Formats: sequence, C-alpha cells, structure tokens
Amino acid sequence: MKYKDYYETLGVSRDADLDQIKKAYRKLARTYHPDMSKAPDAEGRFKEVAEAYATLKDTAKRAAYDELGHPPAGAEFAPPPQWRQDFSADGSAFDDLDLADLLASLGRGQRGAASASMPRKGRDYESAVTITLTDARRGSTMNLTLADAAGERTLEVTIPPGVRQDQKLRLRGKGGKGHNGAPDGDIYLHIALAPHAVFRPDGLDLYFDLALAPWEAALGAEVEVPTLAGPVLLTVPAGTRSGQKLRLRGRGLAEGSSDIYAIIHIEVPTTLTDPERALYLELARISHFNPRKVAPKENPR
Repeated sequence: MKYKDYYETLGVSRDADLDQIKKAYRKLARTYHPDMSKAPDAEGRFKEVAEAYATLKDTAKRAAYDELGHPPAGAEFAPPPQWRQDFSADGSAFDDLDLADLLASLGRGQRGAASASMPRKGRDYESAVTITLTDARRGSTMNLTLADAAGERTLEVTIPPGVRQDQKLRLRGKGGKGHNGAPDGDIYLHIALAPHAVFRPDGLDLYFDLALAPWEAALGAEVEVPTLAGPVLLTVPAGTRSGQKLRLRGRGLAEGSSDIYAIIHIEVPTTLTDPERALYLELARISHFNPRKVAPKENPR
C-alpha cells in the first residue's frame, strides 16, 4: 500500500484547523475543476484534492490517518497491526485496499459491528462553480461533474437567481447514498463570481465607475449607463461631485432588492480647441468658485 500525503496535497500544515483545510480545498477545487481548468492533469489533481479533503475534514478519519505517522509520499507501508484486529473481521480485509479505501473502511469490521445495521446518512460532498454576474442575477442551469466513491457522475444543477460571491448552496440528497434507510447525503456548492469588465460586486449590490465631463457634473445630465439587463438612462443631478455615488434601484444581483451604484469621476479634457479654451478662460474670469476653500467649522458647544 502506498502512502499519500493529504496535507501536502492540500498545501496545509499537519496542525491546520478545519477552516484552513476548507479554505485550501475550495481554492484548489476551483483551480483544478475539470470545467474550469484546461491543464491536462486537472481531472487527476481534482480527484486527489477531493480525496485528501474527504479524509482531513472527518475527525475520526483524520485521527486514524495521523496514526499512520508521516512516511514519504509514495512510500510503501502497512497499517498498524492493531487495525487488522479492530477493523477487519478476517484479518485480511485490508490487503487489496489503497489508502483512501482503507480509511473509508474504518468502522465496517468488528469495531463497527454493533452499529452496522444502524441507519447512516450518506456522505456529503463539496464542490465549487464559477458563474457570470448575468447568470448570478437571472439564475442558470449547468452540469456539475462529481468524483466520489462510485466514480464520476454528472448532475444538472440549478443556480437560483440572486446568488452572491462565496454563497454556499445545499443540494439535498445529491451526495452519497444513505445506508439502512437513512437519507442520502448532500452536496454543498460554493459559488464564485467571474470577474466582470464593468461591474464590481459587493454582496448583492454592484458598483461601476462613471466618467462625467465637467459641464455634465455642474449642469446635470441624462447619461446612458450599463446594467446586467441592458443600458438605461441615469439622471445626473446638477452639482454632482467626483466620488459621489448615484444609485440605480433594484438593478443589482437580486432583482428588485439590490442596487447598482455609479461612482462618479469627473474627467477634464486634455486638449482644447481655441473656442473651448476661450470659454474656459471666460469661466475662470467670471467664476467665484474656489475648490480649495475650506468651509468654516461650527464652534463646538
């Protein structure tokens, strides 16, 4: 039997806590998921990551794995002699198992005989998907490839409208098969939002930068701006300042209950025609506006 270093596979220390293990798994699962990676070894790496996580997230399996010590990865080893007595009914049940099967078999021999007929919920699995902002707003259907003890299977998954970055969806009954009448396990799907050319998500709200000419900001204007459902007209009030936020209600990731915010940037022309220069000079002559004048502070009472 060859030793597999699950800590090394996930890139965590041997004293890592469960949160660190989950974080490492999610990152690697997104990197090597066959639907997201073009690397030739992505599918194999994805299976290795899933196998390592399945062991280290389970307290009992992790403790049993740690009992094996720390041989070099790929080294031949045999399980401790007491395991044959404790977990194997005939003393030879481990001979043809690899490490993953060995750890999965814990509790199926004499130590688990008393509970063998008890109902046991199916195993839960975790996976990650990356979707566009448009699909996050309107919902989508996609195929999810899952690697588990039964091999690879493909599920059709419905992403509901209005999901956000790092949200976790629970797919009830789509995990491992239950035993002795217990329910099947679940799949927990971690949502990642793909970068967008215009919008930056913050929760269910969206932000983007809107450039205005000085006269649009000073006089007010109607400007066309993008949304995930198509362009709309935004009213810019007179006297709009750089850095100000203008809101488009109900047009965020959750339709009707989240918003889009336009962050104002006032752009100054870098070259001027003679008539434009003359107008700016006239404005400078007649205007009393001083952007560097500090408003007086109220006296504290």
